[in-house]
Amino acid sequence: MADPKQTPSSEHAKINRRDMMSRTALLGAALGAGVWTPQGATARPAKRQKAARKPILKSLKFGMIGEKLPILDKFKLVQDLGYDGVELNSPGGENKQECLEASQKTGLPIHGVVDSRHWSVRATEADPKRREQCLNDLMTAIKESHYCGGSSALFVPGHGKDGPEEEIIARSLEVIQGAVPLAAKLGVSILIENVWNHMFYDHNGKPEQSADRYAAFIDACNSPWVGAYYDIGNHHKYGQPQDWVRTLGKRIVKLDVKGFSRAKNNWSAIGDGTIDWPAVREALDEIGFTGWCTAEVGGGDRKRLADILARLNRVLPN
Repeated sequence: MADPKQTPSSEHAKINRRDMMSRTALLGAALGAGVWTPQGATARPAKRQKAARKPILKSLKFGMIGEKLPILDKFKLVQDLGYDGVELNSPGGENKQECLEASQKTGLPIHGVVDSRHWSVRATEADPKRREQCLNDLMTAIKESHYCGGSSALFVPGHGKDGPEEEIIARSLEVIQGAVPLAAKLGVSILIENVWNHMFYDHNGKPEQSADRYAAFIDACNSPWVGAYYDIGNHHKYGQPQDWVRTLGKRIVKLDVKGFSRAKNNWSAIGDGTIDWPAVREALDEIGFTGWCTAEVGGGDRKRLADILARLNRVLPN
């Protein structure tokens, strides 16, 4: 295969800066005014009809496997437990050739990767050299996801501590747009995860915030190759997941799953805590979601991984 760390030519990384800056300005104005309406959003009907249910595939992060086994045996373990697939880290992480061979031998798919450096080398940093490195890391994740047969690269778009909102949004959009041509060429989606990064929500604000700003950012990327990797538990402290699902709608491509308790103001086991899981499943049915959900919790041995899968199946039944 081609060297997964080889970066595309500068032609692939070029973007229409005037267009990008125009969209950044419009996004900043909308976020500041609080009047933005998500693209394609519809008013919630007064009385909903029960939507048809579509299947959700269950996965885990590969690093959650606590058994000390060769890579092939880890794939066999996960498959034996009943998981539908796994997700890797990139850059770095597991040996991708060994993982691909294990996937081919077992038939257990690698559905994507998580950019492993997006926290430490961020798209919103003021130093352009650091942003360039962030772009290179994201492109490596895209290439390695493609090499392993994956369809996505999970990406955190930066951190609010890196500057004023208008500036960090422009920086982040530039990095993402720089990776879009490669994503399109290889057929790998760049999926933006909602995390506690002080972007697109008020970290010290009210508990019932909306997903409007998160959705606006994805729309500003202006590409079918950029979507949402919606983490159901991450912002329950600040909003209701079922409402965020309806706002994000078709932007949601994949799901991360964890629990959260407002009563304890802390994370909880999947299915415990205060998330209204039946309401979340109903909302996912309404938007017609089908595809991958991945547990993102503390892993462990076979017994622990079996319990996690049982919880996934309870809260997101097919």
